[in-house]
Amino acid sequence: MAVVTIRNLPNEVHRALRVRAAQHGRSTEAEIRAILEAVARPTERIKLGSLLASIAREAGPLSAAEAQHFSQLRDQTPAQPMSFE
Repeated sequence: MAVVTIRNLPNEVHRALRVRAAQHGRSTEAEIRAILEAVARPTERIKLGSLLASIAREAGPLSAAEAQHFSQLRDQTPAQPMSFE
């Protein structure tokens, strides 16, 4: 786990964090971790796969001409096996 040091935290902010931690029944350090996790990794964030699927639904199906065009653009060269040497 990473360790983070926060310098020059105003006393009022530290006091507010201690009060908030007490209200939630945890240590100040645990409260700060919970706050940082909620901000950095929100549960309502849209994941890339969901976003791409919604864009595809909005765009609708490809026409035969569009499918043909993408087929021509695609690289048809067979993939080379990976070498670890």
